[in-house]
Amino acid sequence: MKRIAKFYKVSFEQFKEGLLDTFPDTDLEKIESIYDSIKLPKRATRGSAGYDFYTPIHIQLRPGETTKVPTGVRVEMEEDWVLKCYPRSGLGFKFRLQLNNTVGIIDSDYFHSDNEGHIFAKITNDSNEGKVMLVEAGTGFMQGIFVEYGITVDDDVETVRNGGLGSTTK
Repeated sequence: MKRIAKFYKVSFEQFKEGLLDTFPDTDLEKIESIYDSIKLPKRATRGSAGYDFYTPIHIQLRPGETTKVPTGVRVEMEEDWVLKCYPRSGLGFKFRLQLNNTVGIIDSDYFHSDNEGHIFAKITNDSNEGKVMLVEAGTGFMQGIFVEYGITVDDDVETVRNGGLGSTTK
């Protein structure tokens, strides 16, 4: 098995900025304890392909509601690899949990972005059965799978990323 990546926490300052952007009413005195409780992604079993991402905060979504989750996590990986993020199977099955971009793509050069490569997930409870989705802090909500990729023989891109979502099309 190839070992091609390592997860890290983003800095406290970066996490605080991301958390307050989405949850501006968060008690400032609790942010440090939320940050300290961030769990790095890990596989549940030897046979698991996906690394479970854990929400650092309590999430409650009614059907049709959306929120952005600051994971507090970044990943350093070898070139020619990508981390693809999906909802955890159980949440997708029970609540039709959706990532708003269908599949999150974390490129290898994202690690060095101005936001430290902070991985966010924008999720929606797409339940058509009226189910409210509750995910307690510290519970897995998304999974990431590392995939090797190739490029065309005539590819000559030299551009370096400096940003997150949509930064490569600016």
